[in-house]
Amino acid sequence: MSPIIKHEFEAVSLLTTNNGRLEVTIIPAMNQPNWILPSHLLLSVEETQEHIQHYSWQQQQVAVFHLLPLSENPDKIIVLEGNTPAHRIGLQTAGELQQMQVRLSEVKDIELPESYLRMVDKSSNANNLADSINEWQTPPQEQVIRSYLFQTVMINELPYLIPDLDKIAHYLANSDSE
Repeated sequence: MSPIIKHEFEAVSLLTTNNGRLEVTIIPAMNQPNWILPSHLLLSVEETQEHIQHYSWQQQQVAVFHLLPLSENPDKIIVLEGNTPAHRIGLQTAGELQQMQVRLSEVKDIELPESYLRMVDKSSNANNLADSINEWQTPPQEQVIRSYLFQTVMINELPYLIPDLDKIAHYLANSDSE
């Protein structure tokens, strides 16, 4: 597996000058906390009505990661910037995106809330959210993505997942080339 290419900027460089706030987008997810990402990473939000593995965006094939079980119908695909054009990914989900500005001091690291732990295989590490991936009926290429790709945080008393997009994109891009 080739090494992960990192951005030349850190998340701190995405802070705005107005009081050290980060513009974020909340992306709805099912059977897990909603995802939260810097809004600057969203390239496109487009309608879709079916589960897909690849999305053609601006004459480029983008690998798609699903935030819904296959039994649920998506209504949008979100194209996210990657370290390279080959590492752009799509997120397939349903529901409305929300945007807000967050101070870094408002973001607290937490353990996965108890309500989500019931979805996790009790025989494994309680923080291993992805052990329940099979219950979500996700596509086979996503079944190997593990919870170490995510950090659970609390903002305004609500839990969110911050995904490691580099690892997800790297995995999806490499699994497509095999």
